[in-house]
Amino acid sequence: MTLKSITSRSNPLFKSLKRLAESSRERRETGRTLLDGIHLIEAYQAAWGHPELLVVTDEASRQREVQALLDRGVASQAIELPMAMFRELAPVRTPTGVMAVIDYARQGRPAAREFCVLIEDVQDPGNLGAILRSAAAAGADCAWLSHQCADVWSPKVLRAGMGAHFCLEVEESVDLVARARHFGGQVLAASLAAETSVFDVDMTGPVAFIIGNEGAGLSPALEASATRRVRIPMPGRIESLNAAAAAAILFFERVRQVGQGNGP
Repeated sequence: MTLKSITSRSNPLFKSLKRLAESSRERRETGRTLLDGIHLIEAYQAAWGHPELLVVTDEASRQREVQALLDRGVASQAIELPMAMFRELAPVRTPTGVMAVIDYARQGRPAAREFCVLIEDVQDPGNLGAILRSAAAAGADCAWLSHQCADVWSPKVLRAGMGAHFCLEVEESVDLVARARHFGGQVLAASLAAETSVFDVDMTGPVAFIIGNEGAGLSPALEASATRRVRIPMPGRIESLNAAAAAAILFFERVRQVGQGNGP
């Protein structure tokens, strides 16, 4: 694949990449975003196909793994940027040297909705990405997000998700109360005030988990829409868990139960 070198910040393509890196509005309006790093690019390619554009630094283009991407023609076009310009697009302080532009509006829909996650107002990109990563690893079908969640297609959330976005139906700005009420199975809300332990609930059928903001918890309306509130036993002297850690415990308790073929 031939690399086109761009060295000017006034280049229209570079300007469009900057907008994708910095503006959630630009991402929503175009249905496009940036993937940072070879792992995410390959995860996208395996699930959805070829990215629109590959962006590399002059140094990275000489690396074996990046050269292999270029040789395979994983994108319809590729450009090379100086490291100083690439840093302006990268979501991390130590850039990987390779990223891609993708069309996330093309995501598919799952055949079934047996295991879903409703995420309310989780605003930290790292936490949101980690929740999605655990959900995908546990075999979830869907992740539905409230309007106040972090931009799920931002480069930081994508990086924390490590490819989870391409394994799930991801939907933003969802009316979670309505979605919970119409879900065809149990809807479990994690709550510190719940009397029932998560380890005493049969999760072998269709189930949706509600995960809330660490500071504010769940809104009363969404908590009331759950069929059951559950707690995670914590014998230690800590009051609560990080939302992503709590979510992982819930998800993998379901994995344990379904894998054994029976309830607790």
